[in-house]
Amino acid sequence: MNKSDLVAQIAAKSGLTKVDSTKALEALLDSVKEALVSGDKVQLVGFGTFEVRERKAREGRNPRNPEEVIHIPASKAPVFKAGKTLKEAVNK
Repeated sequence: MNKSDLVAQIAAKSGLTKVDSTKALEALLDSVKEALVSGDKVQLVGFGTFEVRERKAREGRNPRNPEEVIHIPASKAPVFKAGKTLKEAVNK
């Protein structure tokens, strides 16, 4: 399912127009992104949790030249952890 499919699904289930559904989806995505950028965690009970995790700096290997050791800098990564209700629905 891509973004346009999701917008169509939202419009069908909510009775909103596709334009309004697109605005609602964009508002949700922007709100989640802003919260993660500011360091907050977004919890949607029954669905899951979006958060940012720190990755430590580490040493790695260059795939083109396996003998060469490269430094991989520390970074932040957005992660999603599925909630219990979502996990149960997927595993039925």
